[in-house]
Amino acid sequence: MSQENVEIPITGKIISVNVKVGDKVGEGDVICLLESMKMENPILAPVAGTVAKIELAVGQVVEAGELVAVIEY
Repeated sequence: MSQENVEIPITGKIISVNVKVGDKVGEGDVICLLESMKMENPILAPVAGTVAKIELAVGQVVEAGELVAVIEY
């Protein structure tokens, strides 16, 4: 089974987490919402698969390059 790491593209604050470990996601599904520069930025699943790991929580401040989730496919 292959894995895809999903990373934060820009520094910001997590305002919602839309998936949990074990959830099935499709390519383009919203994993979480990131607030940066007063804009909401959806972080999307790059592949379809199953969420194996979530590395963030609502309210957490994250930096570019930090791991959001791991998707197995």
